[in-house]
Amino acid sequence: MTHHPLQPDVLGFFDPVTHTVTYLVSAPATGAAVIIDPVLDYDPAAARTSTGSIDRVLEALAAHDLKLERVLETHAHADHLTGADEIRTRTGVPIGIGEKITRVQKTFGDLFDAADVTPDAVVFDEVYPDGARFMLGAIPVEVLHTPGHTPACVSYRIGDAVFVGDTLFMPDFGTARCDFPGGDAGVLYRSIQRVLALPEDTRVFVGHDYLPEGRTEFRWETTVAAQKADNIHIGGGRSEAAFVVLREARDATLKAPQLILPALQVNIRAGALPPAEASGKRFIKLPLNAF
Repeated sequence: MTHHPLQPDVLGFFDPVTHTVTYLVSAPATGAAVIIDPVLDYDPAAARTSTGSIDRVLEALAAHDLKLERVLETHAHADHLTGADEIRTRTGVPIGIGEKITRVQKTFGDLFDAADVTPDAVVFDEVYPDGARFMLGAIPVEVLHTPGHTPACVSYRIGDAVFVGDTLFMPDFGTARCDFPGGDAGVLYRSIQRVLALPEDTRVFVGHDYLPEGRTEFRWETTVAAQKADNIHIGGGRSEAAFVVLREARDATLKAPQLILPALQVNIRAGALPPAEASGKRFIKLPLNAF
């Protein structure tokens, strides 16, 4: 198989519990790899974590003889616990995220009285400003700040592919909600325009998939051209004003994600569990009537 020199190999791992897609992205010539948005499995009824989803990705890494260089987060997720810290613990690789994560850490650190999450605490190893660049083997990686869903969201452009997290979904499902703290539908619209300005044949990999009516298979790969033409919320040249009306009306009907309170207090710590109490036990906090 002949590869375009800027075409990474992409393996997607779908978690049916949280509808999250974790990506193993590698440079064919060198085997250099990154993992994007890994999932730490969590049973909310038992408050029990497990690592089956992480194990599958790391098994594929080994089976393809790839060399993991980083774990990348698109944002602090509200619908699943991140497996980033577990992977860092096992492999020693750094965790990267957009530099605006400090805003999210401040908001939710205060909500959960997370005294260990402070501006000078080294939780993430690398925090990327908009436009930051590094290499995946011979393939350039560019970090695009794409806020709106949260203030800290980034997309990773890796060669001919872009990984958009929760900014965009598949064209038949639309776009991300904007009603979390710091979210803004107008800001999301402008972020999406940055993605849609990429070459039309750019492969777009989304962070989640849900089955809209009429579709029976989960999908997570599309293109800039398909998003521009067919995205039900933003395609066909929809204006910012029209998008904001549509997005805010839809957000008003949505419930909080099932795992938002456990997820955010773990995810602002890059996937590390909250510090142990004097007894040695660790606790997830549920602030009553505060969210």
